[in-house]
Amino acid sequence: MFVGREDELEALNDMYQSERFEMMVLYGRRRVGKTSLIDKFVEKKRAFYFTATQKSTKLNLEVFSRAMYAFFDVPQLPAFTDWSSALRYFVQLTQGGQAQGKERFVFVFDEFPYAAQADPTLPSVLQIAIDHGFKNSNMMMILSGSNQGFMESEVLGGKSPLYGRRTGQIKLKPFDYYDAARFLPNVSNEERVQYYAIFGGTPYYLAQLRPSLGLKRNVANLMFRKAGILYEEPMMLLREETREPASYFSVLQAVAGGNSTPKRIAEHAGVSVANVARYLNMLVDLGLVVRIVPFGENPVKSHKGMYIIADPFFAYWFRFVGTNIDSIESGRGREDMESSAFGEVFSTYAGQWFEQICLQWLLRFAGTSVLPFPATRFGKWWGNDPVAHEQTDIDVVAANPESKRLLIGECKWRNTFDASEAIGKLRGRMGLVPGFTPARTQCILFSKRPVSAATRKRYGQGDEMRFVATDELYMGL
Repeated sequence: MFVGREDELEALNDMYQSERFEMMVLYGRRRVGKTSLIDKFVEKKRAFYFTATQKSTKLNLEVFSRAMYAFFDVPQLPAFTDWSSALRYFVQLTQGGQAQGKERFVFVFDEFPYAAQADPTLPSVLQIAIDHGFKNSNMMMILSGSNQGFMESEVLGGKSPLYGRRTGQIKLKPFDYYDAARFLPNVSNEERVQYYAIFGGTPYYLAQLRPSLGLKRNVANLMFRKAGILYEEPMMLLREETREPASYFSVLQAVAGGNSTPKRIAEHAGVSVANVARYLNMLVDLGLVVRIVPFGENPVKSHKGMYIIADPFFAYWFRFVGTNIDSIESGRGREDMESSAFGEVFSTYAGQWFEQICLQWLLRFAGTSVLPFPATRFGKWWGNDPVAHEQTDIDVVAANPESKRLLIGECKWRNTFDASEAIGKLRGRMGLVPGFTPARTQCILFSKRPVSAATRKRYGQGDEMRFVATDELYMGL
């Protein structure tokens, strides 16, 4: 099932239509849907597709050679023994009689880091092939990989032999809440919020779901039993992406436990303060952790920065699955799940991701008439309320610094709540965000269920006050 990725497909197709040599660098962590995107793009196109594996150069070249002979319809010669000879012959085939008069084709080199790590000369060899052959051909190349650090340093980095050869790049990220919901037909919108709070937007995780089974049974089958395909997913990903998976696992566990500063994270993870920054930077690059600061503050200078888990699946796993390992290992995981991973504690957890969903909704409609003004900056704010003499926060913030217009929002993931009280508190926070005045500030209240007609009538539904319930977040699905 292929959903979403309209912007990425458009970028790839625009590149394909150029009818000159193009090189797209496509990367992102495992499970994020790179191969599915490439497969969709090359449908009905002439494509040479090679996927490197974690094997020796000799074995990868055997597969590459056979595929190349078949693609260009030339005699099956012995396999090449080095990348230089193989790519030199590939260049000859693209420029020789076999390629003359044929339509434009796509050369996909998937999981490039596997081949390059087995043979560190490969980036230089590929650079030579591009400069002395491919750039003069009617070919589009896609260089893809899951090792984000390698792709950014050894393919895109300024010191890489391939630097400057790419004509486009896509860092593929998980889906937002809206595209993730496309995997969940015939599911209520409230349940879609819950599914996103647990599985996030990683296509592979979403593809494992069977909506007909219901939320709890899906969670039980996939994570709360030893045979569940997502039970060991965090450590499996860390083994592929890092050299010290146990240390990274401990750091994630510490962040998921509410430790938000490097010092506290290091203490709870059992790693040195000197090394914790390196671990955190890697986890940020992987999209598993993010450092946030109050809206409007400089991320470099702010002393209020906090590290939090950025991916819903990892947040859920460490909060609920990781704390029930003994139960799962003994076969009681599915029985104990009901009391430990759902109920009121899960509702509170889901409410935190409801805030993220509301922020993503603002991002989706930033430049449209849905919002009262074109917003360009987003986030949340926390700090001191000088009037109330207490620490407070604003769940979501959208702003246009040029026009000095601000939208602040409260997010309520509850079946019932006092809407008037929530609106009063939200209005009381107008003026707290530095650089924006109450006169240029508007409010928005996101809620699990629609507020009453009386509340809408009392406070209006216009420029000053806006109400958005869960169903509106999924409008159009």
